[in-house]
Amino acid sequence: MRFDVNLSILFTELPLLERPAAARAAGFDAVELWWPFPGPEPADREVDALLRALGDAGVHLAGLNFDAGDMAAGDRGLPSRPDDSGRFRANIDVAVGIAEATGCRVLNALYGNRVPGLDPHAQDDLAATNLGLAAEAARRCDATVVVEALNSHENPGYPLTSTDTALAVIDRVRDQAGTGNVAFLADLYHLARMGEDPIAVIERHAASFGHVQIADVPGRGRPGTGDLPYGDVFAALGASGYPGFVGLEYRPDGPSADSFGWLPSKENA
Repeated sequence: MRFDVNLSILFTELPLLERPAAARAAGFDAVELWWPFPGPEPADREVDALLRALGDAGVHLAGLNFDAGDMAAGDRGLPSRPDDSGRFRANIDVAVGIAEATGCRVLNALYGNRVPGLDPHAQDDLAATNLGLAAEAARRCDATVVVEALNSHENPGYPLTSTDTALAVIDRVRDQAGTGNVAFLADLYHLARMGEDPIAVIERHAASFGHVQIADVPGRGRPGTGDLPYGDVFAALGASGYPGFVGLEYRPDGPSADSFGWLPSKENA
């Protein structure tokens, strides 16, 4: 099993550009990131600095989020939101360009919170169009756009809160855009918080996975700090034939470098 470390939630005690080297020192060959810039179209020097930090550290970028807005302020993506649609479209070529430059093959498009007073069907129509545009652009570097379900406890405005709702969006985008490079980001933490059994999700839907992320429930700590039987989860993933990375997206309870003792193998990536 191949693990990568999410540098937007781990190693945050360090400046962003120092995190790739810290992940490498901890034994990881691969990392992932939420959108690491404040806007959709960063200056070339900012992108170059990130690419240089990844290259100098010798780590592969396994996953990258499209711009999702101001996450700290509660934004959870842009594709479904009319006022933010232009920002998402402006970001597509930038994110795909980073994927091209790094060999990244997974691009996560958070769907976007519901807009009060707006017909949800209009938002869903817009999201399908925008996700299709992203998937079409991602084809040029053989990347897959993934769609993620989030838990409603921490993300009350986000409409995709289950495996089924995310898969329905994916099916719609595939049919509408005529492209197959749209898949499910199975974040087992969020799904478990919504009462889904991660092992059952794996057994039923692993063929639809484009990426997997993990943390324990309920506190979003490292595996072993909560209720999920991660030994059984990893066995199910192994049996499923899922070929991709498993992203570590948990909050460490101390220095990030000290939080990996639970890993089932020293082959971290």
